Amino acid sequence: MLEGEGTHPGRDASPSQGTPSGTRSPDPPERDEAVHVKNPHLDSLEEDILYHFNLGTRTHNLPEMFGDIKFVCVGGSANRMKAFAQLIHRELVLPGDVNDIQDICAGTDRYSMYKVGPVLSMSHGMGIPSISIMLHELIKLLYHARCRDVMLFRIGTSGGIGLAPGTVVITDKAVDSSFRPRFEQVVLGNVIVRSTELDKDLAQELLSCSAEIPDLAAIIGDTMCTYDFYEGQGRLDGALCSFSQEEKLDYLRKAYRAGVRNIEMESTVFAAMCHVCGLKAAVICVTLLNRFEGDQISTPHDVLQEYQQRPQCLVAHFIKKRLGIAK
Repeated sequence: MLEGEGTHPGRDASPSQGTPSGTRSPDPPERDEAVHVKNPHLDSLEEDILYHFNLGTRTHNLPEMFGDIKFVCVGGSANRMKAFAQLIHRELVLPGDVNDIQDICAGTDRYSMYKVGPVLSMSHGMGIPSISIMLHELIKLLYHARCRDVMLFRIGTSGGIGLAPGTVVITDKAVDSSFRPRFEQVVLGNVIVRSTELDKDLAQELLSCSAEIPDLAAIIGDTMCTYDFYEGQGRLDGALCSFSQEEKLDYLRKAYRAGVRNIEMESTVFAAMCHVCGLKAAVICVTLLNRFEGDQISTPHDVLQEYQQRPQCLVAHFIKKRLGIAK
């Protein structure tokens, strides 16, 4: 049995974390700094295998490996998250060679994970299904490692709505394609609705940090999460398209009036799962283009590379300030 069976401070005894038939899910537990899981069935497991990470509670000493984690940063690309881990290594002036950072998930080809001091940098792939699988195992990892006072950040890229390319959007509310702050999950044939509330104080703190970084334009705005890159985001350049240019622009104008400032494919499930488990979380994405002006990303590669570093630099600066080592 898992240690502390039935009395673990981070485990909720209720098997339900949402309500069927389109109603809202209950509020998360009061934050007590512990990482919560919302699954009483974990009590019956002699071993919890985190299959997609190639880790497990019997094969690895998770508290020893990860117990000091305070910041978890996730993003789509494995290469980008390795680069972020190397950035954190340099910024925190950690011992050892930055090129010697090892992928903890090297035994699987699904995700990449790098630990640098109190920071965990991890890839989540593209889209809701991929990040959802990663989040289930990540939250259980933090729980088994007995981590406390952890913050989660999704850092990535997005399409902007009415914003200049290169603008960093710190998400206020993660909304669905109908501009509602909710995530719908089908469970046993029922639609479970979960809140996508993010920590507003954390968003404001990130915005304040952005003002301390030269040439970094950042705003707080709503982020729309879609289920695909093409039709779901109103693109005219996919293999399928059933709408006109004017219909596309009308939809984007409606999104802008609703407060949406960028579009990506992971924020709602990220926000929902963190909210249910009582984790402070933020979404920080840079815009690669203004969708009012087109659909294809034709910006030179070196410019895109610099854009992609902006959320990383912002979160790195935030972490340094929290650790008391920012200049």
